[in-house]
Amino acid sequence: MSLRAGKAGDAFDHEIKMQKRFDKEEELGTPVRIVEWATQVLGSADGLPSDGPLDWRAFQTYLKDGVVLCKLMNRLLKAADAPTIVYRTKAPSSFVALANIESFVAAVRAYGVTETSLFQPADLFEGRKGPLLYVLNCLDQLGKLANARGFTPRYQGVAPPKPDWVNDVDDQ
Repeated sequence: MSLRAGKAGDAFDHEIKMQKRFDKEEELGTPVRIVEWATQVLGSADGLPSDGPLDWRAFQTYLKDGVVLCKLMNRLLKAADAPTIVYRTKAPSSFVALANIESFVAAVRAYGVTETSLFQPADLFEGRKGPLLYVLNCLDQLGKLANARGFTPRYQGVAPPKPDWVNDVDDQ
């Protein structure tokens, strides 16, 4: 639940476009693939809802306190022989959860994910569908970078769609 006022004007249009883009990523299965990879790396599916499909709310709830993100990042850092991050395994308040998410983002940056692929902690914590796209993009890039570094289990990302012009045939 967001504590901010609703968007208006151009910001509203941008939010709607981001929500539609997240819907496309859901259709491609990106959130499911990210969660499957995380559960393979961590060896458990603690915190995942077992009833029904993984929608954007379940995805956000699974990651909201930052614990799963920090555990995932620590596994990647250990495999790379890098120092791990410190986080709180229980997030009784929003401040602790936001601190965990900030630690994750700093570790992802140090791991080598580009600045343009990072997200703000509020993008995850506030629970709005549009900004959750940034979280999805960051985790997708993290998985691809882990693959490039030879980490196993491998992240099975979605192949990018082909541009429309690839299928065009000239009638000349």
